[in-house]
Amino acid sequence: MAGKAEFDVRQRGRVVAGHGRLEVGGQVNVSGLGMKEALGRSSTVWAFGAGAVDAGGVAPVKMAELAAYGMHAKAPKIERLKGTRRVATLLATMRHLEGVSVDDALLLFDLLMATKLLARAARDEEKAKLKSLPRLRKAALQAESALRAALDTPMTQPDRSERAEDGLRSESEPVVRVTTAPEVIARIAQVVPIEQLEAALAVIKEFLPAEQDDADLEWRAELTNRFASVRGFVELLAETIPWGGTEAGAPVIAALRGLPRVLAYGKHASVGHIEAHQELVSGSWRRLVYDNPDLSGKQIDRHAYTFCLLEALWSALRSKDVYAVGADKTGDPRAKLISGALWSVHAPSILTALRLDADPDAHLRKLAVDLDEVYRGLADGLEANPAITIKGGKLNLAKLEAAPLPQAFEAAHQAVKAMLPRIDYPELLLEVHGHTGMFDAFEHISGSTSRRADLDISLAALMVARSCNVGLKPVVKLGDPALGPHRLIGVEKGYFQHEGMGAASGRLIAKQADIDIAREDWGGGLVASADGLGFVVPVRSLYGRPNPHYFGQSKHSKGATWLAVVSDRVMGLGGLLVPGAMRDSLFILDALHRLDAKEQPGILTTDTASYSDIVFGLFAICGYQFAPRIADIADAQQWWIDPADIGLADKRTTPSANGYGRLNELNLRRVNIAAIKQHWPDMLQVAGSLVTNQVRAYDLIRMMMAEGRITSLGRAFAQYGRIFKSMHLLHVAHLEDYRRMMGAQLNVGEGRNGLARAVFFGNLGQLKRGYERGVEDQLGALGLGLNAIFYWNSLYIDAAVKKLAAGGMKIGPEIRTHLSPLQWEHINFVGSYPFNRPDRPGRLRDLRDPATADDDLEQ
Repeated sequence: MAGKAEFDVRQRGRVVAGHGRLEVGGQVNVSGLGMKEALGRSSTVWAFGAGAVDAGGVAPVKMAELAAYGMHAKAPKIERLKGTRRVATLLATMRHLEGVSVDDALLLFDLLMATKLLARAARDEEKAKLKSLPRLRKAALQAESALRAALDTPMTQPDRSERAEDGLRSESEPVVRVTTAPEVIARIAQVVPIEQLEAALAVIKEFLPAEQDDADLEWRAELTNRFASVRGFVELLAETIPWGGTEAGAPVIAALRGLPRVLAYGKHASVGHIEAHQELVSGSWRRLVYDNPDLSGKQIDRHAYTFCLLEALWSALRSKDVYAVGADKTGDPRAKLISGALWSVHAPSILTALRLDADPDAHLRKLAVDLDEVYRGLADGLEANPAITIKGGKLNLAKLEAAPLPQAFEAAHQAVKAMLPRIDYPELLLEVHGHTGMFDAFEHISGSTSRRADLDISLAALMVARSCNVGLKPVVKLGDPALGPHRLIGVEKGYFQHEGMGAASGRLIAKQADIDIAREDWGGGLVASADGLGFVVPVRSLYGRPNPHYFGQSKHSKGATWLAVVSDRVMGLGGLLVPGAMRDSLFILDALHRLDAKEQPGILTTDTASYSDIVFGLFAICGYQFAPRIADIADAQQWWIDPADIGLADKRTTPSANGYGRLNELNLRRVNIAAIKQHWPDMLQVAGSLVTNQVRAYDLIRMMMAEGRITSLGRAFAQYGRIFKSMHLLHVAHLEDYRRMMGAQLNVGEGRNGLARAVFFGNLGQLKRGYERGVEDQLGALGLGLNAIFYWNSLYIDAAVKKLAAGGMKIGPEIRTHLSPLQWEHINFVGSYPFNRPDRPGRLRDLRDPATADDDLEQ
């Protein structure tokens, strides 16, 4: 490492070992005080100056390994390391903590703003409005009565004086005059006294924003009353974080850095002190900052100005116009894209793997031909497809009824189910290890290869403790060295990380493919689904976000989502922790790029959820077919490619000239091919950066769709995605097998979630670890446990089918396809936990006799 730093080992060791991130006992203090403490920790970590040491010559993987060891090892153990190994470990750990501490502080800032400041101010303002509604209702009724009286007053009235003077008019011909304003007012006063009407109008005016204001005025005014909750950390926020930003974010950073000086002026802060940043004070903030009636002259409301900047910062952080330099989750996604010389070196191999070309013309021509063929295929079969109707310019699709199961399926299903041996969950894990060696995939964080002979017993106990959410107490056995409390704690710190669980899960996925029924009858592993499973998080956590629909109505009800990718063979391919219940589609691509399996699925289906054309484009350019189940296909816009835009025609035409028949009634819109071509090099770099895990898709999508405005690159991805979205919608309409494939795969994901609930039964199924690493490790254990169950079930279902077939039962492929490892009635997850290795390693247990299965159940 260049620039070797002189570290005080004892002092650095205390920082490393004592850095609990934002948690005290695994919980987060979501408050102004907690924010101040988080920024203080970040300031302490950055003060060591580890980031100034040039470590460019060290591979990132090696730095990550050293940091992982430093984060888990105790200070005395780090101190005993020798020479350069000790310095390298401390340097890597401190650099890791620099990024982590900033990420944690800004994630806490996001959580504080979203749940405690902005949302609470809006709730309080709504409560105040509800209290004022009786006054408003009374005033509105009075105004309505006055207006009704004015409208009911005739515009003209009889004029008897004119009748007397005009001798030319007959007696039957009326003489009229225009009703005067005093007469209208007098009529109104008979209904509502004028004083009461003026009071009513004043009440109504209270609820109407001024012309220069917006709908946010009331809750923003309420927000300024909470200045004490942010006063303690705003200066640290401005000075501690290594801010960076785009051109759009630069004004926010400049104003934030000047905020401590403005606050230092106290009540003497004036318009001149913020003149350089006045463009940020817009909408209703202008009234709150500049026109406070309690201030005089050119004074400003510094409380309102502070919250104006904090809201602008919060919004800019979410759109990535402002970021923390060097951070991971809150850093600049643009800086992580492969570019320059590195892209020149790796582009050929990446593009070959993705089957893309640096020149978009041939690729787009092929897509145009494919889309045209799909349109023509649907148009030709329209009359013969009773499920489709076109009415009012919309394509309507009839509900797909469930396909009947094969006639002999139920008998085969019940026979196989009755033959599965009954087993305790710990022994199932140990038997699966005996077949696959899954626990051998767990490596020690130090890199040591020496292993205890009974390590599998300890790891099985930890799997039960964490995947069942029961803690260590039920699995501890004081007389067994492998199950002692100190041994289990040591093994958990040294071995039990989600990296090892992912490797073990990948081993199970590969081994399941060797089982005959899985390989031949349960799909090819090319189709997968993504579905989120919500968990209540009753502790204060950065990943616990409120959502009444999923986590309860209480203001303390928060939760997190485990987004899992599941193959058509029921095995979990990987998962991702999502804060709260955020839009799944923003995270699915990230989950796909960190799978445990070596072979990637080609088609990814999801349940009805929000999606965007940009998401379709990102999936497509990364080589995946995104196939979400869309709630109402009639409301989805269809797109087509003009042959002239790709050089297949001399001039532009209309869809009606392409032979699409009645599909032309769908108001097809033209894809902007020029936008795709213009940004094609940038789109390829994004794809390469995504598939090599250099950048998160979630960050890119948020960046391209910031605050409702789509960037030019985002528009290019949207245009590209519209091609694939249209093909997906046409396949859904035209191909019944395609729809059934999607439905069947989504059912697999839902069934897996049911088993996950059954396994994760302890502590009411709630996640009580407040920090990300602990939650990821626990959910990783649950995912590995589920895959172990599916692998074990696959083994014994295969054996049962073969035994039944040998006995004369006909179980054809149409029946085997519907037999599923998604069953768990024969597995015991509760009670005492025996940890016994199988008597015959590598061999299967005896299958039960279907005729005595009910007797076994009663026993």
